[in-house]
Amino acid sequence: MNKIKILLADDHDMVRMGLKTYLMLEEQFEVIAEAANGQQVIDLLDQRDIDDMPDLILMDMMMPVMNGVEATRCILKDYPHLKIVILTSFLEDDMVVEAIEAGAVSYILKTVSAEELIYALQGASRGMPVMTGDISQALTRGIRQRSSAQEESSDLTGREREVLMLIAEGLSNKEIAEELHISIKTVKTHVSNLLMKCELEDRTQLAIFAHRKGWVTQY
Repeated sequence: MNKIKILLADDHDMVRMGLKTYLMLEEQFEVIAEAANGQQVIDLLDQRDIDDMPDLILMDMMMPVMNGVEATRCILKDYPHLKIVILTSFLEDDMVVEAIEAGAVSYILKTVSAEELIYALQGASRGMPVMTGDISQALTRGIRQRSSAQEESSDLTGREREVLMLIAEGLSNKEIAEELHISIKTVKTHVSNLLMKCELEDRTQLAIFAHRKGWVTQY
């Protein structure tokens, strides 16, 4: 029987040790490498011969240097045949969506039972997504929230979006006017329109609104 070769990636030594110990008890699995962050995973893959590559990467989401989502995107660009499973403690809608969009086959929580983990790895090795009900619900919610945000953003003009981004960055009306080379009166008009369209009461709420919708990537 050909074993499923696994690369483990987690920044906690004890977690990796526990996973490795358990997986090595299963005849169908072989842990061939370990990494403490996404960049180490990429480095390990680049150093291995084609015949010695893992079949599957079991990877944590939150890691230093490079997290699971960033690593997944980078890995699949150069090694599209690899199967990646995200194993994490975080059940957040946007994280689930980002991981799946990046190319992860499955997203599972560290609270799953041993049987559920084995089943997910078996499925992933065949390219079959395996998710528990709570993960599926989070994925659905995340997709709906993203669609809603895109619809709401489409109601804003390009200039209103620019003003909103600058408000979210903490700029005053005067600073926004200087940044966009428009008058303060025009800025105030855009702010009023934003408050009306977004159904909010002040610029602080506008800033929070923009961040929560994921429209601001830099703070």
